[in-house]
Amino acid sequence: MPERTVVVTRPRAQADSLAQAITALGRRVAVLPLLEIAPLEDTSALRAALQRLPSYDLIAFVSPNAVEAAFAHLDGWPPAVAAAVVGEGSRLALARHGVTPDVCTIHCPPDQANSDSEALLASLDLAGFAGKRVLIVRGESGRELMADALRTAGAQVVPVAAYRRSVPRLDAALASQLGSLLAQPNDWIITSSEALRGLDALVRELDPVDGPARLRAQHLIVPHRRIAETARALGCSRITLTGSGDARLLAAIQSQE
Repeated sequence: MPERTVVVTRPRAQADSLAQAITALGRRVAVLPLLEIAPLEDTSALRAALQRLPSYDLIAFVSPNAVEAAFAHLDGWPPAVAAAVVGEGSRLALARHGVTPDVCTIHCPPDQANSDSEALLASLDLAGFAGKRVLIVRGESGRELMADALRTAGAQVVPVAAYRRSVPRLDAALASQLGSLLAQPNDWIITSSEALRGLDALVRELDPVDGPARLRAQHLIVPHRRIAETARALGCSRITLTGSGDARLLAAIQSQE
């Protein structure tokens, strides 16, 4: 049996550091971004919202991409304004821009193994946000869970799009790489349900007859139960659920050796 490849499917900007860490473990790595992150053609709404940053009580970022897109238009952070993130990657992205707990209050899920919007909301005193202004920085599409929960609590919620997500087009290069990776069972790191659904669509476009069975033969390493549920709905059964954070993903990869 040929050596299994670890397939990193994160967007390109977040893929390289994880790929390097996997290579350091002695594993063969392929980077196959399943979501492309692009800036908005019109950033006027985002820039207008960020210019009013001091008028908000809380700024919530749904992903590291949201942090990076916002700070493309920010020179600093008002200390009186709290931040909220759903995962460790976003917390680290804030820190790279100088936003740390000694600068302002940062809300995040207390258990890094369970980092998502639900865990963030559970950690907040939602009643305390009644009448408060909350800006949610996110992609053009996404779940409304956080906005709906804060509105129900009485907050004045302003969601603003900061970037665009899309599944890559199946061109000749992607078709060749994907076909090669599906030819044998490999270890796939899937960090988004949207990316997994995109992979399923790409596989069916590439090989409508045998592609779905080849995808079901792959081993999926996922950090969240919601992604595991998506995988099972697509017929995949070889799933390792790790909890959030690169350290847990790397530990799961080491256990597959």
